[in-house]
Amino acid sequence: MTAITRRNMLAGTAAAGALALTGRPAWSEPQWKKYAGTKLEVILAKGPRGDNLQKNIKEFTALTGIEVESEQIPEQQQRQKVVIELSSGKPSFDVVHLSYHVQKRQFEKAGWLADITDFMKDPNLTAPDLVQSDFSAAGLTYASNDKGRMFSLPWSVDYFILYYNKELFAKKGVEVPKTLDEMVAAAQKLTDAKDGTFGFVGRGLRNANMTLWTNFFLNYGGEFLDAKGNILTDGPEAVEATRLYQKLLTTCAPPGVAGFNWMESMASFTQGRSAMWIDGVGWAPPLEDANASRIVGKVGYTVVPAGPKGQYSATYGDGVGIPAACKNKEAAWLLCQWMVSKAQGARLVQAGGGVPFRNSVLNDAEVQGGVKMPKEWLQSAIDSGKISKLGLPVIIPVAEFRDLVGAALTATLSGADPATELKKAHEQFRPILERSEKA
Repeated sequence: MTAITRRNMLAGTAAAGALALTGRPAWSEPQWKKYAGTKLEVILAKGPRGDNLQKNIKEFTALTGIEVESEQIPEQQQRQKVVIELSSGKPSFDVVHLSYHVQKRQFEKAGWLADITDFMKDPNLTAPDLVQSDFSAAGLTYASNDKGRMFSLPWSVDYFILYYNKELFAKKGVEVPKTLDEMVAAAQKLTDAKDGTFGFVGRGLRNANMTLWTNFFLNYGGEFLDAKGNILTDGPEAVEATRLYQKLLTTCAPPGVAGFNWMESMASFTQGRSAMWIDGVGWAPPLEDANASRIVGKVGYTVVPAGPKGQYSATYGDGVGIPAACKNKEAAWLLCQWMVSKAQGARLVQAGGGVPFRNSVLNDAEVQGGVKMPKEWLQSAIDSGKISKLGLPVIIPVAEFRDLVGAALTATLSGADPATELKKAHEQFRPILERSEKA
């Protein structure tokens, strides 16, 4: 575990690097004690990130003199509560944990978050190592508006990667696929229904299946929206991506896959019944847990294979922001930057509880040395960050989008024609999107 000191907690950059990246004097530090005695409230979605904060929050109080009360709520309930309170204009919290792939456009359009762009440039408020260039491209896309203004800090990212069973690959003499076509061919060779083993497993359940499918869609050259904000999920790229999805899940996946979410997919993979699985990088710890997995030490980790039009990892993530109505914005800002600090990011990734958006954390040799997961897992996260692309469109009715297109995908697993199903979903969703933008 990385030693935590005041320097590597929030400052930790070489003098020349600090000056080059920020334009501020080397080793300048914020006025950490300026808001001593202030009390802040934080609302969190339940999970490893919240656990990490609550476990170590006394360090922040020791550094700043700011007292912090935090509440973790199950994800769906937390999202609902946050929207209700922000809509009221009088939220009870000073810092909010937001789910980018669901809430970015909603928060942005409503103007619920404070603009933190100027805070980032203020040496009295911000540590010299906290710079925009340290966040992955996907993180900056999530945190910024179309004018480049930042309204949150990227916190934890979920890149989609390819998990594979090394033992099954070796048994069949199959090479790790570099392209989607190679992946289909490998899945077919690895499928032996009589033996109860299958070449591929992934989400087939309506709505949940979208996060798998978008990896194919993006790598076939798909874009969710055109320059005017019109949805683009019934074109040739979407159809071809769906044909691939359909082929994999109908010829190379376990029976009943149309009802699989990540839980069922993970179960099939950890029991050694499926040779490949594409899903979020954060699901890795159970695969290496002898109490939950039969394939400990046999798992390979790599980036999602390339498609005919590119190679991208569908990316999802979380951030932290300050309500525009907050009365303690500068104190809240100190907390936000501590939450995404190198020390907190190191703890998260070393425990396998998540992957920070900050490149300096993932590329730090000392941090890497303390990671409990296999080196291949960490490398897959680093490499995915270089090819990351948002896995869902930045729109308000994203749940309806996932429902309608997801239903089309699930229908193809029963033999329906991809082009027909996608066109139907497109026609159903288009007026929903138009109404949301006019509201």
